[in-house]
Amino acid sequence: MKRLLLLSGSAIGLAAFALPWARSSTAQDQFPYETPWEATRRVFESVGAGFRAIAHGPNDRYYILTSPGPAVQIYDDSGNRVGQIPNATAAAAKGVALVFGEWLDVDAQGRVAVSDRGANAVKIYGADGSLTATIPERGPAPVALLPEGEVAVGTSEAEHVVTAYDLAGRLAREYGDPEDISDRVDINRQVNSGQMAADAEGNTYFAFDFLPEPTVRKFDHAGYLALEISLKTLEFQPAAQAARRVIARAGQGVVVLHRIVSALGVDRQRQEVWLAMGTLLLHFDKDGQRVGTYRTYMPRGARLEAASILVEPGRLLIGADPQGIYEFIIPSKPTP
Repeated sequence: MKRLLLLSGSAIGLAAFALPWARSSTAQDQFPYETPWEATRRVFESVGAGFRAIAHGPNDRYYILTSPGPAVQIYDDSGNRVGQIPNATAAAAKGVALVFGEWLDVDAQGRVAVSDRGANAVKIYGADGSLTATIPERGPAPVALLPEGEVAVGTSEAEHVVTAYDLAGRLAREYGDPEDISDRVDINRQVNSGQMAADAEGNTYFAFDFLPEPTVRKFDHAGYLALEISLKTLEFQPAAQAARRVIARAGQGVVVLHRIVSALGVDRQRQEVWLAMGTLLLHFDKDGQRVGTYRTYMPRGARLEAASILVEPGRLLIGADPQGIYEFIIPSKPTP
């Protein structure tokens, strides 16, 4: 297992701009080594308010989840709507339509997994739009379809952070140790919620949304930890330490943790990781080395805080609510 505590050169005065509750809004606030990255265009222009996730399926189809809504909408590569999951006929049956979808994934066969927060379930649909399995799951659990015919589900209330099921909803295995940073169960539960993605080899990537130190873990198909990216460098330390002090002083009162990681994207073939913290976007290679640091903007300079990242050859599709989905052409030469 590779464990990386990422070290970088320029660290003075950077911590305040690394985390979403203290994002920069002017050029003077940028990291000394970051690159402003402006989107080339908006895509799927009808998608805006309520956007949750985008996935690329077979036949160059794009699956887009907005909430609330009863179905995932399917678009062709020209931006035309061509269908929905579940289909209109299937959605009429009780319990088939979505209530409030939060997470989405699609596999190479066109099967769709949606975490339906409104129904407290993960719903798995066939390529024809029929509901094939329902897995009870409280809260907005992230999902990732694995190439071996399984679905990985983030489970912040279980003994492990990831639970894998077969496509009939039967338990296959559990893996991933949770973080224990408080004496309070409710705080640890929130800290262990996160986001997931999978690559073509069946590796699972889990990013902790609320852990003070931005962290991504990569698990192989058997559930063994293969790589950890943990941002404990000087530019992240002050904000992380402040967050931990807030947690330590929580007592029995209500604690609202600030979200650290806002989006996770994985190149399914190259196993590269893209991690967003508001407008800050970090690019890591297969070995977990940081190869790019960016600040994301919409065309004409308005900032874009990523909520979903789809990695494709040569480009990213980054979406946010309510701004919509934007195309970013990946630079041929990364900026470390």
